[in-house]
Amino acid sequence: MKKLVNVKSIKETPGNPRFIKDAKFKKLVKSIKTFPEMLEIRPIVVDETMTILGGNMRLRACKSAGIFEVWIYQVFNLTEQQKREFIIKDNSGFGEWDWDILANEWDVQQLSEWGVDLPVFDLPIEDDEDKEDQSDKEVCEMCGK
Repeated sequence: MKKLVNVKSIKETPGNPRFIKDAKFKKLVKSIKTFPEMLEIRPIVVDETMTILGGNMRLRACKSAGIFEVWIYQVFNLTEQQKREFIIKDNSGFGEWDWDILANEWDVQQLSEWGVDLPVFDLPIEDDEDKEDQSDKEVCEMCGK
């Protein structure tokens, strides 16, 4: 059942195995502030006791952003084993990014702001001779000689 509730009525998962570091937490807070509609589209998942199964970091970010009511999806009748499984599976990334599509069809700055961990590619290191040869060629092309 999906409903809007006060953040004080939600309990964080005891012993939550996930955490978020400062820089990513700030991005999450900013993301929530700039696109709060996403909270309704992807509500925090809680059990019958209002304990979070999915969305601990979003709840913390909402509180930090000054949001007092959040959308939840409350589930009932899961076994303790199913709850534990949900907590892990909800945070597991089974898929992979297609870096070519992201690089060519998406704005890299936005992807970073949205929380995508972009790879850092090692570029070949040029030695000083290569740089001098290239500089000479550029000068020659520029002057037409």
